[in-house]
Amino acid sequence: MAEQELTPAQKAATVIVAIGTEKASRIYQYMNSDELEQLTIEVAKLGYVDPETTQQVLEDFYQMCLTNKAITEGGMEYARSVLQKAFGEQAAEQLLSKVTKALSNRSFSFLNKTDAKTLLSTLQHERAQTIALVLSYIEPEKAASVLEELPPKKKLRVVKNIARMESASPTAVKMIEDELQKKFSSLIVTENVQIGGLDHIAAIMNNLERSSEKSIFDGLEKSDGTLAEEIRKRMFVFEDIVHMDDRSVQRFVRDCDMRDLVLALKGANKDVTNKLFSNMSTRMRQNIEEDLEITTNVRIRDVEEAQQRIVGIIRDLEERNEIIILKGGKDEIIA
Repeated sequence: MAEQELTPAQKAATVIVAIGTEKASRIYQYMNSDELEQLTIEVAKLGYVDPETTQQVLEDFYQMCLTNKAITEGGMEYARSVLQKAFGEQAAEQLLSKVTKALSNRSFSFLNKTDAKTLLSTLQHERAQTIALVLSYIEPEKAASVLEELPPKKKLRVVKNIARMESASPTAVKMIEDELQKKFSSLIVTENVQIGGLDHIAAIMNNLERSSEKSIFDGLEKSDGTLAEEIRKRMFVFEDIVHMDDRSVQRFVRDCDMRDLVLALKGANKDVTNKLFSNMSTRMRQNIEEDLEITTNVRIRDVEEAQQRIVGIIRDLEERNEIIILKGGKDEIIA
């Protein structure tokens, strides 16, 4: 029997139900009111979870607890050694990645409840290093909204700082967090955790408007072409459609609005246009070509927004493993 697909919140509720009320009550003591409310709602909505799924969720929970304990008591290298012996090298690295990300997300967690406009007003006068640190802890979409509104020079400095960031001491993070929001407290971790970096800034850039994305890359290429290229390798932009396999192109085209395809192609280069047309039905291509001929005086902003919506569809399909995106020319496909 196949295991049920559960969200992280449903998995948490499954653990609470499975361990019983006495043990669950001990866990509740370490949770804040918002967490308790969310968990209670998930428990109430949970319904039936089959035994196979419950067992797997409990095993995953045990592994995460063991990983967390090993990190906080002995540091990263000690944790890696313990986990490699218990689960093997590959599983150990996956567990460490998950837990260190969770630990980093605890800091500045109150900002995830703050809208982007309020966040911008709080951060806009801070130093670029401080802004970079904060944006490294929040979800990329919200970070992109803040980055979008910063002055061009500061925006560029923030991007560089995030890209080059590797770790931050818990003491420094706590000091900045307390300055930004004294009403909130965070859990202090005892080990430096991975934050920022190329992957994080690439995720932020993927959520920017095309005009802002282009402006940042134009600035980066003048001051640090190598860094610009490293970020690009980790991103997917509209022009990267030419590197996609034909099956993936055919798949995402089915989900695209016809009007978006027409607008996007008004600003597309020859290679992208040929790639798209070669993966459409004859009728669809003819319809789009006819629309392209009669579509005139199109604003650049409309073209960029259409391209961004198409890129959004592509990224969503990749997250669901329905298509493949080649990044930096390093991935390979086995047909």
